[in-house]
Amino acid sequence: MKRIVSVSLGSSKRDHSFETEFAGERFLIERIGTDGDWDKAIRLIKDLDGRVDAFGMGGIDLYVYIAGKRYVIKDAKKLLVARKTPMVDGSGLKNTLERKCVLDIQHSGILDLRGKKVLMVSAADRFGMAEALEEAGADLTLGDLIYTLGIPIPLKSLKALKVIGRMFAPVVVNLPFDMLYPTGKDQEVIIPKHSQYYYQADVIAGDFNYIKRYLPEKLNGQIIITNTTTRDDMRLLKRCGISKVITTTPNMGGRSFGTNVIEALIVSLIGKPVEEITPQEYYHMLQQLDMKPGVVDLEKEDV
Repeated sequence: MKRIVSVSLGSSKRDHSFETEFAGERFLIERIGTDGDWDKAIRLIKDLDGRVDAFGMGGIDLYVYIAGKRYVIKDAKKLLVARKTPMVDGSGLKNTLERKCVLDIQHSGILDLRGKKVLMVSAADRFGMAEALEEAGADLTLGDLIYTLGIPIPLKSLKALKVIGRMFAPVVVNLPFDMLYPTGKDQEVIIPKHSQYYYQADVIAGDFNYIKRYLPEKLNGQIIITNTTTRDDMRLLKRCGISKVITTTPNMGGRSFGTNVIEALIVSLIGKPVEEITPQEYYHMLQQLDMKPGVVDLEKEDV
């Protein structure tokens, strides 16, 4: 049995383990949160190095891709302590899996995105998803300046994000990560902020912890397209008036896992050094695994 472990800086309350089968292989998939404790995360990675088949880096990205340019998040490099087991953050998969997910949503009839007002709380960390939404004909509002940097200016196009990204990314990736993204217990804190953009949207898309961080108490039937959700997250979203949740990764044992876990799973199956795996190989494996978006209708299902 292959073992995949996501070591996350996020809350341990979101921990989960699940056995499943992919491509004829049995897998034990685990998510272990360290509540924002960097030293604990580093110790855990060192302890499991060589004893598991692949690591996922959870609660933080190593890279951010904007318009084809890769930026390294300085703090994330602290976690690159594994010497035997490959470690991935999900960024190698986002441009394939999440782009494919949006196109599947459109083409399969799950949701017609043409003309829909879509808020991406942060598009820089999910540029592939943002591009696919634009390609599907969505009316985008990008909240990167608002919710990441505290500058109350919405961006209305990927062209604008590319320009802003090139200006700010070299500085932002060198800031302490806790300033950019909720970690540990901060992931349980909700601070409604600039809620008008949530209310105006038909669809709210992107990283779940970003979406949750600024979630208003009551919305009016919006749909969420996101990545990692637990049963508790679903209950929260239902109370807040969300009508439907679409996840870019399938449900596994009652929750969806992050892209870092799916990338780790795929890396373990391909069996090549991470730096040698091409986007085409990721896409081919996704096709082989037949991964489909997860869909939960909160108006009909009891969560």
